[in-house]
Amino acid sequence: MKSFIPWVGGKSLLAKKITSLFPDDIDRYIEVFGGGGSVLFYRDKHANLEVYNDFNSCLVNLFRCAKYHRAELQREISGYFNSREIFEEIKEKLKIRGFTDIQRAAMFYVQIKISYGSDTRTFGCNRKNLSPDYLEKVEKRLERVVIENKDFENLIKVYDRPKALFYCDPPYYKTENYYDAVFTKDDHERLKAVLSQIKGRFILSYNDDEYIRELYRDFEIIPVERSNNLSKGTYKELIIRNF
Repeated sequence: MKSFIPWVGGKSLLAKKITSLFPDDIDRYIEVFGGGGSVLFYRDKHANLEVYNDFNSCLVNLFRCAKYHRAELQREISGYFNSREIFEEIKEKLKIRGFTDIQRAAMFYVQIKISYGSDTRTFGCNRKNLSPDYLEKVEKRLERVVIENKDFENLIKVYDRPKALFYCDPPYYKTENYYDAVFTKDDHERLKAVLSQIKGRFILSYNDDEYIRELYRDFEIIPVERSNNLSKGTYKELIIRNF
């Protein structure tokens, strides 16, 4: 199935390739930088234990409400429609406190859906389907998934086991400004350091950059290309793994 939201840097176009590299003997699957969850949703089940994590608390709240309060979230979303006024109003409301988790989740869902390129910053100026009906399938898929909101290093250390598979899709190097969460060069190096010491296995997605190639020179690097969503042509990426 597909994810219920688009997301900046989402892996819907590479999910088939990425999952084809998954080993068969894992007993836990952890998405460290979950985003829209395109790889998670690509299969009905990856392992007996599945974990979705993201540092964006609005995103995590949306996933938790879809899992635990799906019907209430659907009702809340149904009160919105696609307009610039709604978009700008939601942007301001999400800056303040006083709303329930379900209200915040509905607003964030609409903000993602009607923004340009799912950037949550600019109104998209085009037709969008806001129907929340698909959330029933999402609720069922997330039924067995643990949803976390942790720093990536802590998360990896907590869930690391010999038969664990970590899928990491961090903010791409030199494109960090497209993401709301701060991710520095030190964070890129911190991620490499923790992945180098795990007992389990990892698959990592990155943009094709010489700095990243050098940083992960001791691991297998697989160049891939995908269609560029925001312009014509293709975009070069890397899939990196330790097995």
